[in-house]
Amino acid sequence: MQDIKKKIDDLRAKLRYHSDRYYNDDAPEIEDFEYDMMMRDLKALEEQYPEFDDINSPTKRVGGKADNSFEAVEHTVRMESLQDAFSKEEIFDFDRRVKEVHDKVNYVVEPKIDGLSVSLEYVNGVFSRGSTRGDGDTGEDVSGNLRVIRSIPLKLNKTLPFIEVRGEVYMPKKSFERVVDRQLTLGEKPFKNPRNAAAGSLRQKDSSITATRGLDIFVFNVQQIEGYELTSHKQSLDFLKELGFNVIPFYEKVSSIDEAFKKVEDIGETRGELEFDIDGAVIKVDDFEEREALGSTSKFPKWAVAFKYPPEEKQTKLIDIEIAVGRTGVLTPTAVLEPVHLAGTTVSRATLHNQDFINDKGVNIGDTVTVRKAGDIIPEVLCVNEKNSNGNYVFPSVCPSCGEAVVREEGEAAIRCNNPECPAQLLRNLIHFCSRDAMDIEGLGPSIIETFVDNGFINKISDIFHLDKDKIAALDGFKETSANNIISSVEKSKDNDLGKLIFALGIRHIGAKAAKLLSDHFKTIDAVMKANTEDILEIEGFGQIMAESVVDFFNTEGARELIDELKALGVNTESKTIITDNRFEGMTFVLTGTLENYKRSEASKIIESFGGKTSSSVSKKTSYVLSGESSGSKLDKANALGIPVIGEEEFEEMINA
Repeated sequence: MQDIKKKIDDLRAKLRYHSDRYYNDDAPEIEDFEYDMMMRDLKALEEQYPEFDDINSPTKRVGGKADNSFEAVEHTVRMESLQDAFSKEEIFDFDRRVKEVHDKVNYVVEPKIDGLSVSLEYVNGVFSRGSTRGDGDTGEDVSGNLRVIRSIPLKLNKTLPFIEVRGEVYMPKKSFERVVDRQLTLGEKPFKNPRNAAAGSLRQKDSSITATRGLDIFVFNVQQIEGYELTSHKQSLDFLKELGFNVIPFYEKVSSIDEAFKKVEDIGETRGELEFDIDGAVIKVDDFEEREALGSTSKFPKWAVAFKYPPEEKQTKLIDIEIAVGRTGVLTPTAVLEPVHLAGTTVSRATLHNQDFINDKGVNIGDTVTVRKAGDIIPEVLCVNEKNSNGNYVFPSVCPSCGEAVVREEGEAAIRCNNPECPAQLLRNLIHFCSRDAMDIEGLGPSIIETFVDNGFINKISDIFHLDKDKIAALDGFKETSANNIISSVEKSKDNDLGKLIFALGIRHIGAKAAKLLSDHFKTIDAVMKANTEDILEIEGFGQIMAESVVDFFNTEGARELIDELKALGVNTESKTIITDNRFEGMTFVLTGTLENYKRSEASKIIESFGGKTSSSVSKKTSYVLSGESSGSKLDKANALGIPVIGEEEFEEMINA
């Protein structure tokens, strides 16, 4: 067994070394394939010999269901915020206040990373806990999610009894673009900027999601340390590098405030070229004893100041407006500009958001406009400086991708194409169509669908049912077994209930439950397609917007053609709900809490088989609330409204009567 343990330890050491060379030094020594093979061998050994499990093993980097519940962490050393300065005069005022205590000081200047501040704790050189800053005194334990950030060392190069460091978790610009592209593909609301993306990713309950987000970290401070003496900030940053941390880049020690501000300006000139966001630069007193004498206010340390860069603005000419169709059908206008240098990069395109934004700013082709980088990432048009056109730009009335009429729903700023066969929306529609609550085609996940689209196997939804087993098996990474499984799952999906098909079509405002209500009420897809708004409004739970959305969808030529194709391919288009009897007819049940003998889906099917309906919210129209363990606000609302509340015993009596 000692030989096995040694082999496991050796593999872990090699993987840590090569991971460090790749992520921290940007100097890989082996190919990805060789690294992956070592990781596979280690995983196999750990599964075979669980007695040698280690929470800090490199295999844990891929993440899993987070075992932390974001418990509160009291910070022993307060994680202070910094006082902001917005002008050279304010920086020199800071220097004057420092000089009132110390005649001569050295400063360290470093970039201010725009991310999420965290604390990392190590006991005997091993990562033990990580937490968010919170309010400075109390944060949250996010250890599980921090472990999957590959640039965070799980074991230090030197063993210290204890050290706590502070760093900034951030999302590199390339990772941000990739994450937003994926969110748009899946029809999700995208993150607004890299900082929000980093914060949202770090607080995922499932650390395997965090692991896919490409987060990184820069460490910039020693909060506490035992077993080693540090006397200055510059010395501490150098020491953190020796320990294996990814330390804040291009920090510099200077001897005057003039040099410090020059460094601030130099950092500002390069910010547009960096692979990460910065929103300023920080000037810190270098000597720790001098810091001690300066102290802190109730909010900020007196020995540091953060200079915040103003957003840069430039004027240029708007030479064209292009309309793109997003994967959710939304038409998005982009300004094509005469190139202008802005925040370190050449800008030739900028967002115009939507028609309301264009009308508000009075924008049209040929105008001279002011452009700014919003959050130093996405260029946007601020205003019109010189009007060289007549009126405002007006969106096209048809989709530029498929030619179908576009619609703007009441209360929404977005103008969209609702055609399910629109080429611009293909990938997102395919992913939704195959998802679990929709057609539930096992084996056709997002990455597989992308592969099939890239290889020309799928060009529209109906192509899913034309997939060729031999062509799939011939692809890299696929075998005959996996190809057979996919084809089998596709065939099985043809027998789904009509409700799943309606939901799979991706009709705006129609979720899985509403799709089931349409199926149960109209019984066939033909009846749904013929229904007008008034017919659909007869269904309890349907409002005007939902009803109009269904009618608008089936009025598109693409939707009607798709249904005809699916029918010809043998896809079921009829309701399969079997009514045992009508004892629950006219009744609406709300399920809450954890049921002991039924899954909620099972209880819902039973209710529907007796002619009843289920709802996700309690109202005066609710007939019964079926309550299990840990029932929450729904139970409280039922009691407040006087709605009858039943348990499983009473429910079983009702269905067995």
